[in-house]
Amino acid sequence: MQNTRKITEDVFYVGASDRRLALFENIYPIERGVSYNSYVVLDEKTVLLDTADHSVSREFLENVEAALSGRSLDYLIVNHMEPDHCSVIAEIVLRYPEVKIVGNQKTIQMIRQFYTFDVDSRAHIVKDGDTLTTGKHTFAFVFAPMVHWPEVMVTFDTTNGFLFSADAFGTFGALCGNIYADEVAFEKEWLDDARRYYINIVGKYGLQVMNTLKKAATLPIKMILPLHGPIWRENIGWFIEKYQTWASYVPEEKGLLIIYSSIYGDTANAVDVLSAKAAEKGARNIHIYDASKTDPSVLVSECFRYSTIVFASPTYNAEIFPKMEMLLTELKAHAFQNRDVAVIENGTWALSAGKKMSEMLSSMKDIRIIAPVFSVKSSLKEEQMGEVESLAEALCKSIEA
Repeated sequence: MQNTRKITEDVFYVGASDRRLALFENIYPIERGVSYNSYVVLDEKTVLLDTADHSVSREFLENVEAALSGRSLDYLIVNHMEPDHCSVIAEIVLRYPEVKIVGNQKTIQMIRQFYTFDVDSRAHIVKDGDTLTTGKHTFAFVFAPMVHWPEVMVTFDTTNGFLFSADAFGTFGALCGNIYADEVAFEKEWLDDARRYYINIVGKYGLQVMNTLKKAATLPIKMILPLHGPIWRENIGWFIEKYQTWASYVPEEKGLLIIYSSIYGDTANAVDVLSAKAAEKGARNIHIYDASKTDPSVLVSECFRYSTIVFASPTYNAEIFPKMEMLLTELKAHAFQNRDVAVIENGTWALSAGKKMSEMLSSMKDIRIIAPVFSVKSSLKEEQMGEVESLAEALCKSIEA
């Protein structure tokens, strides 16, 4: 049964949601599922903007057919070639054999890599800034390379001010009837997933995102229609500001984030004592995570969120505890930068985690280690409370700065 949604008299939402998928890209947990958004424009020529993942292909194809209402499909605009958005291209070509596929040179090359049908005879290749008029609608194509694949572009409908933004401004989470951000409690219920989506999927490419945002700033945008998550038609500037913050690697919030690994509980006890001392000295907005229990995608997102971070790890086989090492590796891979950090190590017979953690953090851009490595030998001792007090003071000064 089709489930289209009318956005305007001639623009329709034809996407679908998947609540059964456990891991997005087979790596990021998505307890709330995910939506695969796609849009149909009915004009003198008909247009489909992107397709969907195979998991929702049946509903998606029914939606497209219903939106077209007996008409053929003239154009398929491909903004992004990742398989969660391009998996149904071959089926669209099979059902609508006269369709022209609109994309840039890299898009068309990737379609050839994924599929064996005659791509070239259907290709309508565009350059950055080119336009396509389908009647009353004129679509302008704005290239957004590495946001987050090299072929990515966004499509701006100059007629109504709609920005079809590809993966930009997307979020994890299945849609539940409400397709607009102003229909849900976005800041309370969706922002964490939006942040985690951006940081983990796109976050490495902050410079490229900033360049795309500069281009977008010149457009009279009235609605943002992403490929995942709710559509933005109100308070658009607030969400764009979030993207500008994330893309520029500045902390979103003043606060203290403590991430630890602990084998038998002694490192966990040390960070609990530290957090209490920091709170006594006035620190607010303190958050503690166990790296062994929390998915790295959440931890990476939280590191991008807060201003001051403590990493605490036991020494394990003369190395960093594996879960903590994995997190630091992930942070470097996502171009983590511009934060105040402190390091706590624990060890019984080989205190080496602190030195190795410091080396990994120092290899990242503009990471400021604000205190000497604090070493715990097996368990925290009363005679170390002066050092704990000093570290707590340094953390508080960092938060207040």
